[in-house]
Parts: sequence; structure tokens; C-alpha cells
Amino acid sequence: MDDPLALHFQQTLARIEAAAAHCQRPAPLLLAVSKTQPAAAIRALFALGQRAFGESYWQEAQGKLAQLADLPIDWHFIGPLQANKTRPVAEHFAWAHGVEREKIARRLSEQRPPQLPPLNICLQVNLDGEASKAGVAPEDVLPLALAVKDLPNLKLRGLMCIPAPRADAAEQRAAFRRMAELLEQLRAAGIEGLDTLSMGMSDDLEAAIAEGSTLVRVGTAIFGERG
Repeated sequence: MDDPLALHFQQTLARIEAAAAHCQRPAPLLLAVSKTQPAAAIRALFALGQRAFGESYWQEAQGKLAQLADLPIDWHFIGPLQANKTRPVAEHFAWAHGVEREKIARRLSEQRPPQLPPLNICLQVNLDGEASKAGVAPEDVLPLALAVKDLPNLKLRGLMCIPAPRADAAEQRAAFRRMAELLEQLRAAGIEGLDTLSMGMSDDLEAAIAEGSTLVRVGTAIFGERG
């Protein structure tokens, strides 16, 4: 296979399938993280069968969404959500993975166009209390979920995380296991419709899948190192 993009895409799909088969779990959805990638690369990957793409910055994504408007892409916003950037996310994306405050969720609900289906959201969890990363503390996940679950133009689907790097597979799995436990706590509290654990990236997707990831966010393994 001479096309590097096609080769890396197939290798990534094979990794996901192998990891799922190894732990006898369903294979998660692959979200191709296309931030910093040109529209042409997204179009090429779409031609290979990929449908879900993740962007982190509206200023960068805006042009790409316009250039690719002819394609039925499932756009996910996976970056931190600032109050002054909620409107374009509410108007142009199918998913928002980085919800960490009730205020942000309420703005997304209010700004979601009525002709569109509810915006799918995941609450971002800051598992390790890292100051450099967004996300709600694990102990605050349930109160936030209860506050946003009934907002009219949103659909709370689950949780998302970006754990601190861990070289050891067992430590990686332990972090992702905490996420699975948090999701179960929300279900036990009576919150319905939770079906998503957005966790696992290029370096740790096997560990995430072993702990029940339903969506892995992969950029580098598909597109190569960002310039």
C-alpha cells in the first residue's frame, strides 16, 4: 500500500479490532482527530471510509467545515469550551466532548438551533487534577451530570478524559477503570441514555478499550506527527 494515510488508517483500525477481540469487547468508534490537518487530508480519509472527525479550535475548524460542507461528516468538538465559543459549536457540531461547567452546558443548549437534533455532549473529567488540562474533578461529575441531564437541546451521552501519560499498561488501565466506574455511578443515580466513554488515544487506546472505551480519539497514529 503506497498511500501512507491509507496504510496508517488500516493499521489503526486493525489495532482497534485486535484490542477489542483480545478483551472480548465491542470495537469502539474511531474518531479521527483532524486538528492541524488540512481539509484535503480529511477529504482523503473520508474517501477511505472514515466518517467521524474531531476538531479542537473553532478558528481553525471554521474553514474546514466550509470546505467540506458537501460531505456528511460527523463533526465532534473535542477541545476546551470557552463561553465565547459555545455558539459556533452549538450551531455546527454533532458532539461536544469537553463540557466541564453547567454554564457552558446551558449556553450550548440555548444556542443549539431548533432545527438540529440535540447536541450530544460528554462531560470532561480531569482524572489527575492537572492544572494544564480542562475537566471537572471526579467527585464533581455526578452533581454536574444531574445539573445538565435535562437541558432541552442537549443529550448527555457520557464521559471523556485525557489522563496524564502513563508508560505502564496496568497504570493506564487503572485510570480508564476509574472512568468506567464514574459512568456506572451516574447510571446508578438514575441518569439514562449514558452509552459513551470517550477515552483512549494513539498511545493508550488498547488500555482504554480493555476498560470499556466506546470511542477512541486518534490523530498521530493516522495522520503522523503534527508539524
